[in-house]
Amino acid sequence: MKNIANAAPFAYEGLERIFHERGRLAVCTCLIANSAGMSFTALQEACGLTDGNLNRHLHALADTGIVTLERVRGTGRPTTKVCITNSGKARFLAYIDELEAVVRAVNASEERERNSTPFRLAVSP
Repeated sequence: MKNIANAAPFAYEGLERIFHERGRLAVCTCLIANSAGMSFTALQEACGLTDGNLNRHLHALADTGIVTLERVRGTGRPTTKVCITNSGKARFLAYIDELEAVVRAVNASEERERNSTPFRLAVSP
């Protein structure tokens, strides 16, 4: 019996739906780059998302254990600190590895196509 990966080489089972959205991709990328976490406002500015849009993405990511949300009180208004969890980081990096596999497959396909197209000389009648 064939391995599932061999039977369906373009299934890309590692592409988790939770990350497969522009806003969530931006959020997770920011949090990987800022391992100490980010405030809601800094994350919003870095990702170019509205309050409501970022809030929706963060709750979806928090519900699946990818990020944690912590309310921090200090002087002035309380702020929300967002951090990526260890398991969230591992899952996101595995997702990125799978995306890289997609890119490699496309590039290999393009290369094969370029190499297999014969050149024809134009002949005048």
